Amino acid sequence: MTRILNFKINFKYVSVLVFISVIATYFITQHFFVDKTSETSTSVANTLQVKRLEGYRFIKPLLFVDSNVESSAFSSLNQSISQVISEYKSKGVITSAAVYLKDFEENAWTGINVEEKFKPGSLLKIPELIAFLKMNEKNPGLLDKKYLFNQQLQSDKKPVFTSKSIQLGQSYSVRELLKYMIVHSDNNATFILNSILDIETFKKVFVDLGLDAPDWNASDYPVNVKDVSIFMRALYNASYLSTADSEYAISLLTQSDFKLGVAASLPEGTLFSHKFGEAGDITEKQLHETAIIYLKNRPYLVTIMTKGNSFDTLPEVIKQISGMVYRDFAGQSPQDL
Repeated sequence: MTRILNFKINFKYVSVLVFISVIATYFITQHFFVDKTSETSTSVANTLQVKRLEGYRFIKPLLFVDSNVESSAFSSLNQSISQVISEYKSKGVITSAAVYLKDFEENAWTGINVEEKFKPGSLLKIPELIAFLKMNEKNPGLLDKKYLFNQQLQSDKKPVFTSKSIQLGQSYSVRELLKYMIVHSDNNATFILNSILDIETFKKVFVDLGLDAPDWNASDYPVNVKDVSIFMRALYNASYLSTADSEYAISLLTQSDFKLGVAASLPEGTLFSHKFGEAGDITEKQLHETAIIYLKNRPYLVTIMTKGNSFDTLPEVIKQISGMVYRDFAGQSPQDL
């Protein structure tokens, strides 16, 4: 009888210990596993920005995945560029400048004055090109339609960096007009394209890519370097247009005949796509350029926006900054270029 009683007492003691162990295990698991998982999810959510295309019922196509934090790998380059900008400002060559750099292979980026707003000028011809390719998706054959150039563009803004232009009395297909607009930055071709552009499609390009819809009737659409870079990134990733249309758009941008700025900073034979934009008035001049440089095994995007007093000196600023970026990516010293 005593043995049986002792067994019962020991059994109760063991049961209590097991119960306590189970409770302790539950709380430890909740603290070290559930909470840690939650922390990890929050951490990832805070460091990555995922942009998907809306408007579909069953899918959300991926447009971009970005880190919210600049890459420390570019800290030395960022500092060098910032110093050059400061030197140009102290000399009175510029009043300000901004830079955005994206390493496509590493998906890393850095920027200088990325929040400052500029007047984009002809850089807005890139989203217009994208809009026409979107219009052609809905109305195949649009690019082959021809339009007569019978009215000269009337504008109080006279571009400084001019190239080839369409001729009065001649008819041009939309495809030809797009080439003049992108390759030669021809405002006459853009004038015709503006007259047939579907404004809602144009606005949707901005909204789809995460930007504010532009007011078509406004005199300007202030942007920063990251905003402008979105369009080139969308084309490079083929994440907004089809692969064929993205390739076509980029191919036009590789033919841009603006020879100052980025073009002047690269070794002969370097493959790159780019677009410049000029803006400003009597008191302030602005010159910008966005470019994808197809460096072997390490393609990258650089966008440089500048403000100053003269169009004579701003191209040199873009050239110097672009050259610094190229040398850093190519691992070259200044005398190698």
